[in-house]
Amino acid sequence: MRRLALLLAFLVLTACGPTRQERQDTLNRLVGLTEAAVISQLGVPARSHEANGVRFLAFEERHRGYAAGGYRSGALVGPAGGPPGPPLGTPYGWYQYGYVAVPPPTVERLCVTTVEIAGGLVRRVDLRGDGCGL
Repeated sequence: MRRLALLLAFLVLTACGPTRQERQDTLNRLVGLTEAAVISQLGVPARSHEANGVRFLAFEERHRGYAAGGYRSGALVGPAGGPPGPPLGTPYGWYQYGYVAVPPPTVERLCVTTVEIAGGLVRRVDLRGDGCGL
């Protein structure tokens, strides 16, 4: 039973999304396509730049989430670790059994896909950022 639980946990964690390499492999299929075909598949780019006859399209993805944590134990503490503040029901958290719930910090991850176009066709696709895969 324990092995089944571990297997299910592993499958859930690995099924969250493609890895960076899988994503890069998928994007490499764009090489050789026209700019119009790329835009029809990826949408309108956030930015574009042209230099020496080479056009660069940048597509951005931002993912927001919460960092792990958010609970501290021990003596009652207020917002930002200071002394206890207002009583129960404040917008900063609540006190219960020696714990205070502190809102976890938000984290933003960014993935920028850069498509390089020369001679009217995609020559290369690059991924940059910490939000491009597991």
